[in-house]
Amino acid sequence: MKVILNQDVKGTGKKGDLVNVSDGYARNFLFPRKLAVEANAQAMNEKNAKESAAAFRLAEEKAAAETKKAKIHGKTLRIVGKAGQSGKLFGSITPKEIVEVLKNQYGLDIDKKKITLKSEIKTFGTFSCDVKLYTGIVAEMNIEVVKE
Repeated sequence: MKVILNQDVKGTGKKGDLVNVSDGYARNFLFPRKLAVEANAQAMNEKNAKESAAAFRLAEEKAAAETKKAKIHGKTLRIVGKAGQSGKLFGSITPKEIVEVLKNQYGLDIDKKKITLKSEIKTFGTFSCDVKLYTGIVAEMNIEVVKE
């Protein structure tokens, strides 16, 4: 009997899989515990609709990430830092500050955990960083730190 699994079943398959199991296993174990449904036409249509919706959602997220990458890839962000008496930067420039500047200049809301600095920014000058927008989509940016 062909069934569609509602949950992961050890030794049988993962959630959403179409598997062939014995009739007794399906009727006596899977169906009473609501671990699976029979693979009839309606259930197959629902399964296909869920898969196509998930694929569409992934494509939309990937397209949005590509759009964000086109906006910021290769650009230079200018961050104004406070200098001490010796001319050194007070503290350091963190991904949180970079996110704020990105939001102000480009209107992009990016998580600070997605920003990877290639080196710590503790002096004035130009530095590079990577912004991970989606799996396999990374935008490279330059950060220019200037005196106030």
